[in-house]
Amino acid sequence: MQLSQPAISHAIATLEAELGVPLFSRGRHGAVLTPAGERVLGHARQALHSLEQMQQEADLYKGLQGGRIRLASFRSVATHLLPKVMVQFRDRYPAVSVTILERPDYLDIEQCIREGRAEIGITYLPTGEEFEAWELLRDEYLVLLPPKATINGTRLTWNDLAAYPLVMLPCLPCGRILYQHLKTLAPPLPFASDIQEDSTILGMVMQGLGAAILPKLAAEPIPELLQIHPLPAPLERVIGAAVLSDALHTPAVYAFLDVLKQFDLKQLATIPSR
Repeated sequence: MQLSQPAISHAIATLEAELGVPLFSRGRHGAVLTPAGERVLGHARQALHSLEQMQQEADLYKGLQGGRIRLASFRSVATHLLPKVMVQFRDRYPAVSVTILERPDYLDIEQCIREGRAEIGITYLPTGEEFEAWELLRDEYLVLLPPKATINGTRLTWNDLAAYPLVMLPCLPCGRILYQHLKTLAPPLPFASDIQEDSTILGMVMQGLGAAILPKLAAEPIPELLQIHPLPAPLERVIGAAVLSDALHTPAVYAFLDVLKQFDLKQLATIPSR
């Protein structure tokens, strides 16, 4: 549901009047929840969750003739995999609505599933015990070097990589597998900066400001002139689909999972080393 800012403000003011307490403390820099607002927020979330469960119960009786599916995913899979799967699903079940919630890392994705904001999550494997999960693909980490970079042999070594400052994503939960891999196997490497966006990293490497290590899907599309190498010690992230094990799922959710698990991953673009 799309609401204008005045409509939201009116609804909050009406609720405050009905409850008899202010829910927000308002100032020049915006509004923050009051202690009463914090308590009320918890009940509001429970009410929304109950409404979602009511909708799911109703969807069970719609079969595949209606309803919706919400997918929580990080950017690279949401960009390169899910749209292709969604097209196949829409061709089979045009009456079912599918939306994507793009989240920054797998912890946020799994929390979306727990809170009922998404029915299916695309996350890293293994997951917590409360989820049922299926492996979808393994995404290799690649080293990206500037166009004019040189290495001392046919295969990149740690010493070759140490010649360039690394432009890296921050050590978020989703990046810890890479940082732990480097800490365990690589010699000390120079780090230039932490960047939030994959495209910014690619731009810096393209201009010769450093090297980068990114998962293959996150790196696409790679500028033509950049050099691509495997890590001296290979590493990949295991990506899967997850749902809550004890949740009540609609037929549409199971149908989408079937399409997702049967998707031909060869349709994803391949990146040759160059």
